[in-house]
Amino acid sequence: MTRRHFTFACEGAQLVATLDEAAGDTALLIVSGGNEVRAGAWNGQARLAADIAARGFPVLRFDRRGVGDSEGENHGFRSNGPDIRAALAGLRAECPEVRRVVGFGNCDAASALMLSQGAGLDALVLSNPWTIENDAAEAPAEVVRDHYRRRLADPAAIRRLLTGKVAIGGLVRSLLAAMRPAPAAPAGLAQEIAQGLESFSGEVRLLVAERDRTGLAFLANWDKADTRLRRCVGATHSYVEREAQDWLVAQILDVLNGE
Repeated sequence: MTRRHFTFACEGAQLVATLDEAAGDTALLIVSGGNEVRAGAWNGQARLAADIAARGFPVLRFDRRGVGDSEGENHGFRSNGPDIRAALAGLRAECPEVRRVVGFGNCDAASALMLSQGAGLDALVLSNPWTIENDAAEAPAEVVRDHYRRRLADPAAIRRLLTGKVAIGGLVRSLLAAMRPAPAAPAGLAQEIAQGLESFSGEVRLLVAERDRTGLAFLANWDKADTRLRRCVGATHSYVEREAQDWLVAQILDVLNGE
């Protein structure tokens, strides 16, 4: 495997990309979430790219405008559509043999792909899409229930409750929140990304890490009967657990292989 760097233009700015080369005619384009550089959290995206390329699929990662090594101003994930489209064009220019490109994004990178209606990609793997518009708002019922399931399995937490070291008022409010019914339909950002995804005709796989607040908040605003959903038990947001990493690679390979 050869890893090399190149630049491409996006609305007057030069963006920096890393390409892990491979011989296949299907490629993976990784979109970074938040203000992460293209290496990802704990170098996770670089390792993911190496794993996928070793299986014969070229992989492109890039820094969007105003992040990492790229020029321009960072206006957040909502403005990421042109960057993704420019990265796709750069990938196709560097790898003219590629016929099909799958996009992968975690957190608000997944939301950016949905808001941009797939940005010209052929298939999407969307992990823990970001739907939280206000960090100060009450957590969705799914998040609260998951929190208390874990707390009730912790003997130290039970001792704190029995010895009066837990604020009862806060506990009652949280339990009432856990009893709230799920919303009848997506609203706000969840509705926007749902509408964006409706306009995408390619294959879609939705991934949720079951120990991740962002993923659980997404589930609270999504149809849980959606057959495109896959859940990873025990995984946290960036899939740092060994089993979760293997699961994530397997999910992406399924889509790359068209399975």
